[in-house]
Amino acid sequence: MSFKTISVIGLGYIGLPTAAMFAESGINVIGVDVNHHAVDTINRGEIHIVEPGLGEIVSKAVAAGTLKAVTTPEPADAFLIAVPTPFLKTDSSVPVPDISYIMKACIAIAPVLKKGDLVILESTSPVGATEKVTEWLADLRPELVFPKHGTENADVNVSHCPERVLPGKVIEELVSNDRIIGGITPLCSQRSVELYKIFVKGNCIVTNARTAEMAKLTENASRDVSIAFANELSMICDEAGINVWELIELANLHPRVNILQPGPGVGGHCIAVDPWFIVSKSPVTARLIKSAREINDSKPKWVVQKVKQAAGELLLENVAAMKSKVTIACYGLAFKPDIDDLRESPSLTIAKLLSTLGDINCICVEPNISLDTQIEGINLVSLDTALTEADIHVMLVDHKEFKVINKPVGKIIDMKGVWEGYRRS
Repeated sequence: MSFKTISVIGLGYIGLPTAAMFAESGINVIGVDVNHHAVDTINRGEIHIVEPGLGEIVSKAVAAGTLKAVTTPEPADAFLIAVPTPFLKTDSSVPVPDISYIMKACIAIAPVLKKGDLVILESTSPVGATEKVTEWLADLRPELVFPKHGTENADVNVSHCPERVLPGKVIEELVSNDRIIGGITPLCSQRSVELYKIFVKGNCIVTNARTAEMAKLTENASRDVSIAFANELSMICDEAGINVWELIELANLHPRVNILQPGPGVGGHCIAVDPWFIVSKSPVTARLIKSAREINDSKPKWVVQKVKQAAGELLLENVAAMKSKVTIACYGLAFKPDIDDLRESPSLTIAKLLSTLGDINCICVEPNISLDTQIEGINLVSLDTALTEADIHVMLVDHKEFKVINKPVGKIIDMKGVWEGYRRS
């Protein structure tokens, strides 16, 4: 095997599980992160994120000596870049991708690169980012030969392989899901397949780097468009006095219809971000993709308006009782059920907006985050406290803890159909 040591740059929700899977397979893995807390936590055999099954794997790998974390890259045979790629808000209506973290990762690993190494960009990226990685590294290490289209005589191979996993099932899907491998050259792809086959049981499908980059963006843009339809439908049904949950269930009885479930918006590091990468490259052509993003991004403000209306009605009812404030409980802050990930979470956005309103006391329940965690603008309380003290209950994330409790007493604004839903018996 040509890979004795693997380095993973970025030990977050994707990087750490990936590092753990290689380490579990007996490969020496060096994880790199600028977050000292994350590095120290991992080196104790613990984890700093919530992901089922990951803690045990990391603990065993650290104890066996196959996984360690550092803040500065060390020599390795393969380098996987798994750093964030957020977007930057601009004066225009289209955010642009921020690939500065990828550039910083390249700057960090360049001094330790050697002939025969493999560099793989796993971060979700705009089309052309892998070529940028090659250019940056070539500028930083001019004595090494980097791959170009049409030539195989490179000292260092470079590929793109986007992650395609679901938070909460990352360990399972890292192993079983197919991987798209996009090398700068066919040899780059070949070596990347060899690397992933150390633990991946799914197929490794080879293409070029640009197509691999676009594939990940396309997958998430497609999902974003489908969710936008459900979210827009829920707002239309609200105006018409129709139970959207019943409507969708009835419509989905058609053999060729599969409408998704609406919610408070779209969050996470993929679906809420990746479509903008396409729009930023083709702002005139990507009309449907842009409209879907705008619909999903507008949903949190729509939810806030619904809550404000309910709070106003309740305040009028409370005049006689001399109550000057309404207590609102937001159930769930993560961007999806049963995880602690707050990235681009519409629920967190809603809670923060509500906390700024003068006539409202906003309390929040997030069972996957410790009550003593400090989140700016957020007042975390227990589930029992919320059920007891709130006048208005706003269901934002259908965590398993919320599905097993009775419908609370008070006004209900249910964005997930947990308490106000409809299920055919």
